[in-house]
Amino acid sequence: MAELPSGLLETCVVVGASSDKLRDVYQLHQQNKFVEIPLLEAEVLQVHVPPFVSKETNSSHVIGPTFSRVQRRRSFIRKKRRDRAPDARHNGEAANQSEVSLTTEDISVPKDLDLIALPQLCFPGGLQMANEQREDTYHFLVFTDLFGNRTHGVVAQYYRSLQEAAFQNGHRWISSKYRLFTPFAVCVISKFPYYNALRDCLSCLLVQLRPTRQTDFAEAMKEFSAKLSLVPLPPPGQLHVSFSLRPLQVVLPSREDQDGPIIDVDLHLPLLCFSYTTLLQILSYLLQEQRLVFFSSDWARLTLVAECLLLYLKPLTWQHPYVPVLSRGMLDFLMAPTAFLMGCHISHFEEVAAETEDLILVNIDDGIIQSSCADVIDLATIPLTAAECFISRAESLQLHYDLELCHLGSATEANAFRAQRRDWQTRLNKQIQNICLELLVNIFRGVQDFLNHEHRVFNSEEFLRTREPADQPFYKKVLDTHIFHSFLRDRLNRKQDSFSRMEQNTRNLTHRNRGVTDSPRRPPMSELSRNGYNSYTSPDNRLSKRLGASMPNLDQSLHETHTGISPVRPASLRKMAPDIGLKFPQKVVKVFRLPEFPPPLAYQYVQNYYSEMVASLGKAISATPPDESALLARYHYLRGLVNTVSNRRLDALEDFQSLYKTDSDIFPLQMVKSLVDSLPEADCADRRPELKRLISRLKRDQERESHDDEQEEGAVKRFQLPKKYMQLEEFVKCVQESGMVKDQGTINRLFDALTVGHQKQVGPELFRVFYTIWKETEAEAQEVCLPASVLEHIEPSECVFKLSSSVKTSRGVGKIAMTQRRLFLLTEGRPGYVEVAQYRDLEEVKVSSAPFLLLRIPSLKLRVRGRKEAFEANLKTETELWNLMVKEMWAGRDMADQHKDPHYMQQALTNALLMDAVVGSLQSSKATYAASKLAHFDRIKMEVPMMVPRTTAETLKHKINPSLELAAPRAIDVLLYTPGQLWVSVSGGKVMVFDASSWSLTHTCQVGNARLNCMLEVDKDQVWMGSDDSVIYIISMVAMVCNRQLTEHRSEVTGLALDTDKYSQKVAYSCSAEGTVMAWDVSTLQVKKNFRLSCDRLHSVHSCNVTLWCCSRDSIMEVWRNGSLKHRLHLPEQHKGSAATFSSVLLLLEREEVWSICADSGDVCIWHTKDTSEPYHRVALQDCTGCHCMIKVKNQVWVGGVGRTSTKGKVYILDVDRRLVLKELHGHSDKVTALCSAEDRYILSGAAKHDGKIAIWKVE
Repeated sequence: MAELPSGLLETCVVVGASSDKLRDVYQLHQQNKFVEIPLLEAEVLQVHVPPFVSKETNSSHVIGPTFSRVQRRRSFIRKKRRDRAPDARHNGEAANQSEVSLTTEDISVPKDLDLIALPQLCFPGGLQMANEQREDTYHFLVFTDLFGNRTHGVVAQYYRSLQEAAFQNGHRWISSKYRLFTPFAVCVISKFPYYNALRDCLSCLLVQLRPTRQTDFAEAMKEFSAKLSLVPLPPPGQLHVSFSLRPLQVVLPSREDQDGPIIDVDLHLPLLCFSYTTLLQILSYLLQEQRLVFFSSDWARLTLVAECLLLYLKPLTWQHPYVPVLSRGMLDFLMAPTAFLMGCHISHFEEVAAETEDLILVNIDDGIIQSSCADVIDLATIPLTAAECFISRAESLQLHYDLELCHLGSATEANAFRAQRRDWQTRLNKQIQNICLELLVNIFRGVQDFLNHEHRVFNSEEFLRTREPADQPFYKKVLDTHIFHSFLRDRLNRKQDSFSRMEQNTRNLTHRNRGVTDSPRRPPMSELSRNGYNSYTSPDNRLSKRLGASMPNLDQSLHETHTGISPVRPASLRKMAPDIGLKFPQKVVKVFRLPEFPPPLAYQYVQNYYSEMVASLGKAISATPPDESALLARYHYLRGLVNTVSNRRLDALEDFQSLYKTDSDIFPLQMVKSLVDSLPEADCADRRPELKRLISRLKRDQERESHDDEQEEGAVKRFQLPKKYMQLEEFVKCVQESGMVKDQGTINRLFDALTVGHQKQVGPELFRVFYTIWKETEAEAQEVCLPASVLEHIEPSECVFKLSSSVKTSRGVGKIAMTQRRLFLLTEGRPGYVEVAQYRDLEEVKVSSAPFLLLRIPSLKLRVRGRKEAFEANLKTETELWNLMVKEMWAGRDMADQHKDPHYMQQALTNALLMDAVVGSLQSSKATYAASKLAHFDRIKMEVPMMVPRTTAETLKHKINPSLELAAPRAIDVLLYTPGQLWVSVSGGKVMVFDASSWSLTHTCQVGNARLNCMLEVDKDQVWMGSDDSVIYIISMVAMVCNRQLTEHRSEVTGLALDTDKYSQKVAYSCSAEGTVMAWDVSTLQVKKNFRLSCDRLHSVHSCNVTLWCCSRDSIMEVWRNGSLKHRLHLPEQHKGSAATFSSVLLLLEREEVWSICADSGDVCIWHTKDTSEPYHRVALQDCTGCHCMIKVKNQVWVGGVGRTSTKGKVYILDVDRRLVLKELHGHSDKVTALCSAEDRYILSGAAKHDGKIAIWKVE
């Protein structure tokens, strides 16, 4: 049996005093026997639970549905047996007898609903009768089960006269001179927090109940509940759902995205109740998981304010007990020892304050906070910079509806007025969400920099070191909370939620790319030197320039930011946009209006209602243009939902399958699995063969999901120093967890250095000393304060990584500073700058000795190109270490310049800093020798001088290392250039996007979990990617999201091509390994035609006029567009019988030529398109054992391959006209696997996993 999706209504409960008690009270009232009105006990009177109709009860001749509702839940109406009419079964009908029995005794309610506690919560102040008619009141409830799942309730209290309530048979006693009124409560419970919508529904219900007689009350309640049960919930995104409950039109807003919350409350309520400082205090206490109790004289206010505050913290989630409304009988809950968030009536404030300890008491009515045990609350506050930014933005919010819209005319119709108000509230809610999200981003910015994803470790100590000293008590408390641990787990799982998106979008570009250009993590001197390290906050913690530019100057004190505004002027009158700089492109929201409700208790009418809804959604789908794929996805989702509940399962599966092409992010996996499990597979295959694809995909995803869950759902560990001796493998893991170094080769050399002269294991004490020295050196360098006169001589991005002690040099007395670019002398006395050398200008570095009295003092001697005199520094005991470090930096600079690869310089810097820490930790005669084990580039320079051939050096312009932050390099699978961007696919479906102007990383996204084989720019906003998992993924270049998929292929998608048809419509072609070729309509994403070729692993397709050229391992085929074969080119004779296979094909149509290369051959074969029997020309590539990729640019063909004498990758440039090799380029240490052209000015080549880099070559 398929599991049905949850609807709006979970349960509807009526609570009040029993009719027996009301009769007793009425009789006493008639006899004037009580002085004051009594307090009665509330009881559950009715429970209504969907479904309310089912097929089997409709008529006996209709065949029962496949969706059998065996355990049908029914409405329950509380009656005493003696109240039942004795002739209730006089018709003698068994069905009636059964129905009466069930409705009075057999009740099935949701398992999480506590009917015992519910009456107290519906009447938290007690059930108090009144001697006059009172207004209806509403309040809100939240229920939490043992697993933390929440359901939500909206309660409407209304009064009826005691006479009507006590006598349901219409009999009236003679009225006394005083009338009494008794309250009843209707509680609508939903799994979703639709507070405003459900309040609207109850408001409509009470309008209908007023003229209703008590005898018809139960039927009216059941009909109301049944109507709500018919309402489908909107999918995440830009489609809301509305329905009519006369006299109001009720709207259900959708959640913004799959992981976002449903927001159906007025988020500005806490801003009206509290000052901004107080509000920040409350948020701070929530983040620190304190025990909070809210108080108010208004029960509704308790839940609404608490809900708003928890929404302010999204995507962080409160993990502890949450009971926003406590009745007077539940006050003992406040004695719980754990953290909690609860609320109770203001009348209990003094009692709670006196009898409890360590509670934070929040008075909503007065907007103040107190403690139950002290006059002053001694808890850390929100970090100052983040708090100031929040206040600056919040003060600019327009919180008063009348003031904002006073220029508009009065709405003449209630629903129009409500729509106007709702639009205003939605805009305000979004502004508040952005401001609160920015607050969290400013608090926790940079957390991901201290995470090790491979070992799931968070280095909390290092994170704390980057925070302001005044903010550290706050962070120390927060870092130990459940709420932060859950947040960390999401970061480790690389969850792309609202926090990740804003953190990425508001991060300064320089800081965003720091990991690509700098190493290890140090701030540039231009930032450190403003006020020294104490005032420095890490670049990822500070508010970004892009963010700050839209606000008052955040470098000023808070009171200075308000100079342009009169202090007496209300903040609400400001016109500054409160969330400027934080807004993201907002798509237009559509509202789908449901048909008018049918009689909701008749099966046939309900089915007709569903059919009408499906037809209406079909019209909406037809009227939506294909380019609005997100909106189409929501319509398909909604129609799939309706088809599911109306038992049209195959139709539902088709709708859900279409989500792959429109927005796979909202694909309801569990619901679809349940649907598929409820269907006989043969039935599905026979009636809808196209659904077989969906079923096989689900099974494959399920297997992968279980594997991924095992890998990803591990606990988050804090980095701890080791407590036992470590072999190499444990040492590598420990160093990677510490965040010092990730590269495994470097860690292996570090292990050799630390174990020189003794057993090959590192002890815990040695590691502790080494780690401490590493961190102390880092801190000392960050405390360097350079004056402006020095800063003007160095680059803004330079950092001081090492500072010597004060020494005598040939240029004066001072400290030698080492940056990633140069050495300079920081002179003593009045600090001055004396340049020693840039590394690329060094000619000689050696240890010398300088005379001092009768002694010779060790010194470091440097000869610099263009200077006659050598620089000499009496570094004494530091000489040997500085000699090693400077030589390594010199060698790294040389290699970086020769190979145009800044990564070498970065790695050399890491090696030099590790040498420093090794010498400091060993403190022995062998320390310098041990440190020399880390002189990696200097050793390469001395042993095997790495001279780059002149041709290569002239053509090579730059190198990119996409594997920089990984423990080992990854292969470059595919390269694609689109205007201004370079797309790089590395193993496992990871796609990195680089800015082509600076070659800096801008975005990273995960596209499936399998290897990508091909990429294609289809239009201005679409990049298609073919994967080994048989899916074509579609990425939006504007939004940088991958939420559409083409799933028609059965095996690995290996090739993509683009063409236009005779009507100038774009057509894309794709091919898969088993030989299938598909033609796609780009606008509709529908397959126009497909055919299958007989070949051995088809790996590319190319469009050429009226034919397609397809390349497989054993042949190259020219086929007509209908799939019929025109020509087939076989492997050349000399390759037949060998292991050689075609690897790439290139069409030169203007020359009527086809060029081909083979994976195990160094020949380029050139064929004539009119004679395909044999290649008419061959070009032998010197020292080449295999070619893997080929591309044409201008009048050249570039071929990527691998050398014969070594395994190094090579790029060959061939002249098309002369068919000669023009250049042979040596740019990679592994075979070249990918090539792409950037506007015919540059060629980019990517290499296999032993190299993993991208070379950028200039096209002559």
